[in-house]
Amino acid sequence: MKEVWTTLASMMGVWAFSQSLLQVLFPPEIRFAILKIIHRICNWFSAYCYYDITEIDGVNTNELYNAVQLYLSSYACVTGNRLSLTRGLNSSNITFGLSNNDSLIDAFNGVKVHWEHVVTPRNSQTFSWRPLPEEKRGFLLRAKKKDKSVVLGAYLDFVMEKANEIRRKNQDRLLYTNSRGGSLDSRGHPWESVPFKHPSTFETLAMDPQKKAEIMADLLDFANGESFYQRTGRAWKRGYLLYGPPGTGKSSMIAAMANFLGYDIYDLELTEVHTNSELRKLLMKTSSKSIIVIEDIDCSINLTNRKNNSSSSSSYNVSPPGSGGGGCGSSGGGSNSEDGGGNTITLSGLLNFTDGLWSCCGSERIFVFTTNHIEKLDPALLRSGRMDMHIHMSYSSFAALKILLKNYLGYSEDDVEKELLDQLEQVMERAEMTPADISEVLIKNRRNKDKAVWELLEALKTRAERNDNTSNNNAGKSRENNTIEDEEQEKRALLVESPKEGAGDELQEKCDKEKGHEVNDDEKVL
Repeated sequence: MKEVWTTLASMMGVWAFSQSLLQVLFPPEIRFAILKIIHRICNWFSAYCYYDITEIDGVNTNELYNAVQLYLSSYACVTGNRLSLTRGLNSSNITFGLSNNDSLIDAFNGVKVHWEHVVTPRNSQTFSWRPLPEEKRGFLLRAKKKDKSVVLGAYLDFVMEKANEIRRKNQDRLLYTNSRGGSLDSRGHPWESVPFKHPSTFETLAMDPQKKAEIMADLLDFANGESFYQRTGRAWKRGYLLYGPPGTGKSSMIAAMANFLGYDIYDLELTEVHTNSELRKLLMKTSSKSIIVIEDIDCSINLTNRKNNSSSSSSYNVSPPGSGGGGCGSSGGGSNSEDGGGNTITLSGLLNFTDGLWSCCGSERIFVFTTNHIEKLDPALLRSGRMDMHIHMSYSSFAALKILLKNYLGYSEDDVEKELLDQLEQVMERAEMTPADISEVLIKNRRNKDKAVWELLEALKTRAERNDNTSNNNAGKSRENNTIEDEEQEKRALLVESPKEGAGDELQEKCDKEKGHEVNDDEKVL
């Protein structure tokens, strides 16, 4: 045993002497060059190429690292044995990720790549304005050399796109509103936000299924149409106008659109905007993949049809409804507020907001306007490019009624008696009830489902009878007015024509008697 240790010590001594001799004979520059040559020779004969994606690029965070981490999370939860779990800010979902020094294999269009999450201790930090983490993290991507163009091109673009989609799904949507008087928050933003938790979806929306399918297809075409808009030279935005009676589900439609696409909502209150420049600044501070909403535009700002006004004005008064300054239902062209409290926005400013050069500062934006009276809006707002798709939110149809029965009572079409369904279908069109009215009847009796359906039928019949009586009365008055007008026109025609001698005198006498005047014989002779 002693001889073994003696031999081992001798070998270590020879190795130390040789290493010292090599350092003397070969300076560091020569050794570095030799290692570099060996490394190039190895790479020349290797069939793979390697790419490092570090977490921090200098002092800035590498966005590609975060994108790869999100992208691999969708595969790590299936193939990984040791996972790293995270939950981001404003996120309701847990994200899976590769653990330290773990790896997996991915495939894209027949190309296989190998991902490895490399974590190593960081050397002693030098002076830096930004403290760095103790560990150095990064992804090592290995792929074959023949697939280099695909990996660096289409594959990494696919990773970024997929990561953005996962981030949008994981992150809670926000509902923004502009600050009062255009004031800024602590971060210098003119928008205040709260988490958006509205549960409305297209599945629960009480609307004709064919119409819903058309709207959903249009939204998907818009969300997936980046290349189309670039090819045609159009800004990547789209406008929707929701109009119809109150209670027909316009706000629920906006929430369903946001939940369907995963977009944030910016609820713009025009009464809090002072000038056109503030309106542009608000638009510049909105993010992409968002829905900009102006609800009840005919109530918040007086943009009536200029053709119906005797005097045109390029300035419109912005004031809250009921304040006497162009509120809901007003028909005059707005004028400047005498007390100085009202804000003034020009029609041109609003048009540029939706379809001007400033509206192109960003991408993938949807503008939604709602109104109860579409006839009050100026035609310049209604044309394509500003409001591309007009959606009429009408009274409930029988198809919408079946959706409401499923939502509130859990009833399908087979759970309701056929005779009862037939009665509901017959009276539905004449009743003209909004989804809000029907929902109130169902909510009030949701503990007794059968009672709820029968009470709804009675409410529909009552409303239908009232509408029929109103229509008949209006029709009778219209016929009576038409008859009186026809008689008066005949009398005037006879007076003008003066047919036979003496006939004019008799007709004149008859007319005078109808007016309550007594005509004597002397007046007749004269």
